[in-house]
Amino acid sequence: MLNMSLIIIIMFMFGNMIFVSKHKHLLIVLMSLEFMVLSIFFLMLLYLMMINYNLYMLMVFMVFSVCEGALGLSILVSMIRTHGNDYFQSFNLI
Repeated sequence: MLNMSLIIIIMFMFGNMIFVSKHKHLLIVLMSLEFMVLSIFFLMLLYLMMINYNLYMLMVFMVFSVCEGALGLSILVSMIRTHGNDYFQSFNLI
């Protein structure tokens, strides 16, 4: 159990490092967010199985993560339609 939780925490840290570092594509940032959500899901699964609790909370978590993924993809499609690409350099925040 301890080795598995350590691997999951390392997965979360790698996703966090990719998210924080400067990337020029929005798709890479969105995939790193989904990777972090997946690692949090695995960590919650291990914890809830360890304390013998119902796994309905995981279903609620998955609903919110799917909504987050759909929102991110809609922002990506909107950005590609308005600007022609998903580069952060061509997207002016002002």
